Amino acid sequence: MALKEKILAVMGGLHVSAVATITEGKPAVRFMALTGFDDLTLVGATMKDSRKVGQIKKNPEVALSIWSCKEFSDPYVVIQAKCTVHEDVAIKKKYWNPMYEQYFQNPENPVFVVLKFVPQKIEYSHENTMEIWEK
Repeated sequence: MALKEKILAVMGGLHVSAVATITEGKPAVRFMALTGFDDLTLVGATMKDSRKVGQIKKNPEVALSIWSCKEFSDPYVVIQAKCTVHEDVAIKKKYWNPMYEQYFQNPENPVFVVLKFVPQKIEYSHENTMEIWEK
């Protein structure tokens, strides 16, 4: 299986990811529901006034980690990415997921923003081996 296919097997579709930003020179980590796409980008939703949005606007360099949380032997990925914050209604509609409704009601809600993560480097780890994908 090609490296990109192995990576997508871990991060493709909807999953929970640990997302790290930088605040005052120190890392801040939180869990987010993200959707991984075939082009290796990831997208998630959050509140416009959340701390992570402010941190990303100051420094768009983020790190993410994704693992199945099932078996310790399952593969995982660690991602260095650039993140952008999208407030445009067209983008919010494009990435709208019905699960967001309980938090944001609809994509036109001004407090709802889309975070788009574009990987620069992905480390794929499985069974004591690591392969690296770079943009």
